[in-house]
Amino acid sequence: MGLRERLAGRRVFLTGVTGFVGEALLERLLSDFPDTRVVALVRPRGGQDGAARLRRQLRKPAFAALRASLGDGAVDQLAARVEVLAGDLASMPDLPSDIDLVIHCAGEVSFDPPIDEGFATNLGGLQELLRALRAGGASPHLVHVSTAYVAGLRSGHIAEGRLAHDVDWAAEQASAARARQTAEDASRAPEQSAAFLADAQAKHLRAGAQTVSRDAEDRRREWVRERLVRAGAERAQVLGWTDSYTFTKALGERYLEDEHGDLPLTIVRPSIIESALNRPFPGWIEGFKMAEPLILAYGRGEFPDFPASPDAVVDIIPVDLVVNAILAAAAATPPVETPAYYTVCSGFRNPLLFRELFEHVRAYFRAFPLPKRGRGDIAVPDWPFAGARAAEAKLRNGERAAAVAGRLLEHAPRSEKVRRWATEFDRFESRVGFLRRYSDIYRAYTKAELVYVDDATKALHDALSDADKELFGFDPACYDWTHYLEEVHFPAVTSILRKPRDPAPARRAGVNLAANPAALAVFDLDGTLVTSTVIESYLWLRLADEAPGGRARELAGLAAKLPSYLRAERTDRGHLIRSVYGRYAGADPEELARIIDEVAGDILLRRVKPAAIRRVRAHRDAGHRTVLLTGSVDFLVRPLAPLFDEVVASRLTVGADGRFTGKLAASPLVGDARAAFLDHFAGRVGADLSASWAYGDSQSDIPMLRAVGNPVAVNPDLALFRTAKANGWAVEEWPSTPGEPRAVAPSLRERGLFHAARTAAAQTRAAVTGVGGAR
Repeated sequence: MGLRERLAGRRVFLTGVTGFVGEALLERLLSDFPDTRVVALVRPRGGQDGAARLRRQLRKPAFAALRASLGDGAVDQLAARVEVLAGDLASMPDLPSDIDLVIHCAGEVSFDPPIDEGFATNLGGLQELLRALRAGGASPHLVHVSTAYVAGLRSGHIAEGRLAHDVDWAAEQASAARARQTAEDASRAPEQSAAFLADAQAKHLRAGAQTVSRDAEDRRREWVRERLVRAGAERAQVLGWTDSYTFTKALGERYLEDEHGDLPLTIVRPSIIESALNRPFPGWIEGFKMAEPLILAYGRGEFPDFPASPDAVVDIIPVDLVVNAILAAAAATPPVETPAYYTVCSGFRNPLLFRELFEHVRAYFRAFPLPKRGRGDIAVPDWPFAGARAAEAKLRNGERAAAVAGRLLEHAPRSEKVRRWATEFDRFESRVGFLRRYSDIYRAYTKAELVYVDDATKALHDALSDADKELFGFDPACYDWTHYLEEVHFPAVTSILRKPRDPAPARRAGVNLAANPAALAVFDLDGTLVTSTVIESYLWLRLADEAPGGRARELAGLAAKLPSYLRAERTDRGHLIRSVYGRYAGADPEELARIIDEVAGDILLRRVKPAAIRRVRAHRDAGHRTVLLTGSVDFLVRPLAPLFDEVVASRLTVGADGRFTGKLAASPLVGDARAAFLDHFAGRVGADLSASWAYGDSQSDIPMLRAVGNPVAVNPDLALFRTAKANGWAVEEWPSTPGEPRAVAPSLRERGLFHAARTAAAQTRAAVTGVGGAR
């Protein structure tokens, strides 16, 4: 009988149908095995139950030809042929008693999972599978899809069969489970907590204590994860495997060999699975597999060399050949006492050397180079195969260059040019990190001097009828590498990079804002609405109406304090505000009000950014409640009051003598305090923060921006710029007003420019008043 006949009437339970191999296997069963009944384990996810996820799966490109053959209602017809069981490898329902065949494709496929997660999936998942089978009373043929690389760190020819090792899977699993708790405990040790806190403060102190705490805890979690990843890699290599992936897969095999009991057992070991040769269509692939990141990085000119042995075999096998072999193995039930092993590979019968793979990649990208963002084509390098030591030296040089550049950027002044440099640097740092990750992960695979032997797999193929060999063949000698790589695989994996991109939308003034009376529009002042700092604002008042001698004394006193002010600006903005405004001690409130009305207010208005006024007007037109939220003192921002429905500013206390004491009436709203204020304010006025907007320019504004649904970074400093990019926030450049006054200037009156300054500010004042009058 052929494969169709041998599997006809069978009830087949599949795991991993949303994965690469499982999806291809499901497509083949639904296309070519009409009399085979399919039961699929599908995990509910993203608000969808298992059945909904399966229906979404059936709409994917792999099933396009099948849907076309069925016509209208194809998805409904296909879904009706699959019984969905909701669950995952951690918790399965008891399986039906009439299951005839289990094909287990699910598993952890990352090369470097945390050790406990690798064991939980690749070993614990098998334990849960056997439990669910026995609880339901089924005794099916169990086909387990493993990997050829369970052979580990060996050389020479690797035969099919039981692995030769004496590692105790139970002991290793128990140790892996304890590793999580050990790492968690170590991460909470006082010295480690202090290190997390210090690193978080160095980066986020300006944003406030809550932001620092959140970052410190994120660092702790990442430290735990990295420690568990290292634990998995180190334990694997100590015991003779390349990484945690192959280690846990190998022990999963040993568990099945020890515990399968009366279930017939077949283990299928594919090598590196890549895009389809023919089915469901040539080049079909989903996601990046093992080779794609390296291929694309080379095509982008980012891989100058790689620590690989040029004459090592790279064992690649198309996914449809793997699926065909799984089906043939599933139809050949072995004796219970003698598990069957099949290695599905190409290296023994159709070997491809790493040097040859490189030559194919180079030939393809020279014939069909990738575009360089509209500036011609990307040139690809020649690899010298200089060896691991030379490749590692190049990589270390790149890492050192990235570290130096990163330190320089952190101290660069804020500007649009620096933000462009930061973007380019982040790309460079990402490339270096990519090279490090893949160099470390793939080094063992690309240097391994071994060949997988597939004698049993060849015998399985030879036993097929001629008709089945035509339809379900899996002989690795059936294709030519030039055709498969250069005409099928490479075009498929690079297609997304070759699609023409839609032109960037033309820049327009302002934004389209939906009318919503429940929305707030919250604006920071210094650096966002106006080009100024707290120190500059202070100088406008103290110097605008001073005689030359008074200005000189004030500047001298300020210069002495400037280093401490700059340190406070980088670490504690609240302390900076208190320190600067403490210099108002003894000032006459009425005199300051006069200076603002006559001189300093006009300086402030001339430094308001035109784009800021346009944006406030747009929010008002949309019915949003506008709020100015600033640490500046209230009397200084009085000229801007007509712009806003609410002005929330700092306030100085007045002593019994009627003069300012230099002390604030309340703590300034900076960092985390702004987010807390917005939460309270929104509740008081009935606003919806998820529909609200906030505009800020510095790291200290991050908590405020996180609090709303529409954060906007305006001319941001480097820390906010990177946070905005990482979170997908809008980033806008609001240019300064041409010819705006400098912060420190000779007296406007003395230079005869007072009248000119008032005239130059008139347009801004009119715009401000006009916006205020709109309400």
